[in-house]
Amino acid sequence: MFPSPDSMHLLPIIMPQLGESIAEATIVSAAFKVGERVEADTDLLEVETNKAVMGVTAPCGGILKELIAVVGESYAVGATLGYLEISDDDAERLGLNDVPPPPVEKPKKKKETDLKKGEVVAKTKALGKTVEPTVSGLPVPAHAGGASFLSPRMKARMAELGLHAADLAGVAGSGAGGRVTIDDLERFLQDLERNTISPASSMRVAVADAMRRSWTRPLATVVLPIQLDILLAHRKKQTIKAGPALYALRALSIALSEMPATAGRLIGDRVIHPRSVDIGFAVEAEDGVLVPVIRHADQFPLADLVERYNRLVELARARRLPGSDTGGSIATITNYGVFGLTMATPIPLPEQSILLGMGAGRVTPFWDSEKQTFVPVTEAQFTLSFDHRVLDGGAAGRLLQRVAELLGKPETL
Repeated sequence: MFPSPDSMHLLPIIMPQLGESIAEATIVSAAFKVGERVEADTDLLEVETNKAVMGVTAPCGGILKELIAVVGESYAVGATLGYLEISDDDAERLGLNDVPPPPVEKPKKKKETDLKKGEVVAKTKALGKTVEPTVSGLPVPAHAGGASFLSPRMKARMAELGLHAADLAGVAGSGAGGRVTIDDLERFLQDLERNTISPASSMRVAVADAMRRSWTRPLATVVLPIQLDILLAHRKKQTIKAGPALYALRALSIALSEMPATAGRLIGDRVIHPRSVDIGFAVEAEDGVLVPVIRHADQFPLADLVERYNRLVELARARRLPGSDTGGSIATITNYGVFGLTMATPIPLPEQSILLGMGAGRVTPFWDSEKQTFVPVTEAQFTLSFDHRVLDGGAAGRLLQRVAELLGKPETL
């Protein structure tokens, strides 16, 4: 039995929390029209987050009285999307009997749908204590990222001090929604003065800036164990011996030339592909890392690259690299195995989408199906870190598999 107009109960349809890190969702479609009957646990709306398409379900049966949500618009968690006209029994169960019906809202433009401070709380007071949004009021628009929002005054003060947002990661904000205020910043700076302080070198500042810019992208890593016995045997026979990192550099250059789609950079809505396969390699220098570059690495056999590689290593360690031998590469090789590390997740440079990492080689048992026994092999973990906007896991995995195949045939390098 549904209520008469004199005893109408309206239940707000609230955008639910659709995931731990989801702040908003976009309306994809509406399953019902205004005035239609809705059953309990039925999907009223289909919404899309940055991870999946999900439904907003009706907590009980009723009549769709008003639909505020507009298809194609985004709404924050806790936003009111519409109203259901529900029965007395359901209203009593949900604790709505003693609350006057909320006013019906009209659709707003996209920029006006972002919630202001306390808006979620105000809109959901009609629900009583039994129905509340999981986000208790957003002090800033959902797009601003909550506590990471910086006011113009904060930005001006940070610019004056030469600080970045990442420098405040350890500051607990006392403002609305955890926002860091000017007072929080000043207290943080005062506390720092009580510690031992040393100036950062120009190299360290440059590395920090590069990593901050790199981390603005969604980065991911895939891992593959690769046997090195054939490679090591090949290297032992050579008069001029290439290091394992150079073998990997050459293999990656060939793989990228064969799979050019994996070598792009995303700029806006376009993928930019390089004119040549230039590969960098990380060299530890004083208080930082330098990345010399071997140009056209796919066009020269491994033996022809050894002398050039060794020369660039020495120049990098002496911090005497010319500008022509740095920058502009499409990927980097890093051999963190020289530090005894078996696996790591290094970060690609800001202008690159790919970084191939090599772990330390370890003797490990391997099942030989022909001999029906375990045999010792030298194996190392290889990691491929990549910009997930450009590559998906499948493409990254295939690229790493191709590198493994080439390292297993070192005579072809």
